[in-house]
Amino acid sequence: MQSYFAEEIATDHLDGLLSRREAMHRLALLGLSATAASALIAACSTGGKGSTSSTTATPSSTTTATGAAPSVPPGMDRALPTQAVTWPGPNGDLQGAWSAAQNVRGGVLVIHENKGLNDWVRSVAGRFAGVGYSALAIDLLSEEGGTAKFTDEAQATAALNKVPTDRFVGDMKSGVDELQRRVPDKKVAVVGFCFGGGMVWQLLASGEPQLAAAVPFYGPLPSNPNFSGSKAAVLAIYGALDNRVTSTKDAAVAALEQAGLVHDVVVEPNADHAFFNDTGPRYNPAAAADAWGHVLDWFGRYVG
Repeated sequence: MQSYFAEEIATDHLDGLLSRREAMHRLALLGLSATAASALIAACSTGGKGSTSSTTATPSSTTTATGAAPSVPPGMDRALPTQAVTWPGPNGDLQGAWSAAQNVRGGVLVIHENKGLNDWVRSVAGRFAGVGYSALAIDLLSEEGGTAKFTDEAQATAALNKVPTDRFVGDMKSGVDELQRRVPDKKVAVVGFCFGGGMVWQLLASGEPQLAAAVPFYGPLPSNPNFSGSKAAVLAIYGALDNRVTSTKDAAVAALEQAGLVHDVVVEPNADHAFFNDTGPRYNPAAAADAWGHVLDWFGRYVG
């Protein structure tokens, strides 16, 4: 994940979302020297953007067509409030935001972007609860005191960069256990965005047995992924303009097929990385609404 964090900062600069000075500052927080940071930015500048075609998957392959943009972010009109919760984790108490559905169909563990557990992630948990899936948004910076400890999102990203992947996996497994405890006798799923999408792939690679479904949104794929221990039905969602991540979808499909997992791939046309985040500069309302519909359909089939 360390190289992913750095590449994302470099790409944000090249896309005009960060000044060079801010990008160099954030890369320095990750431990890159000025020379290494400049070299990375130069290397990323040759990658470019490219359109990506749909992938044949099981049960069916989908390339979506976006329509009129909705007036509010998908699911927000029915979102329920969240409350701060803690539970015992493998390395001390873990923090999260919990939103309980009124008529519970299942549970969802929500994994945040590389900025940590913020208000946007809490809103996503509330949206899932509003449509019947009680949601627990975990804070993967809990051992550092929680995301709220960091006043600068760049510092939160740098802190996440220092954490070994196996700790993240252990914390997420604890989150799945806590979610199962809160929604007994119901199936549970996991959804993650950006860094969190990569964490979903890592959780699948760990063979977590309690997941009925998994939805990685534009998540970086682990090297040589092996999902043979998982039982989850996987819906992978990408943006066609996000070539840096979407270019890995064929490898993801190959690993899912090798593991014999039910899966599908959605590539949203004209959508970039982080297109679902309505607080970010790459938000695409039509693509977000379309992806939300796919997720709810997937959960209806495989969660409850």
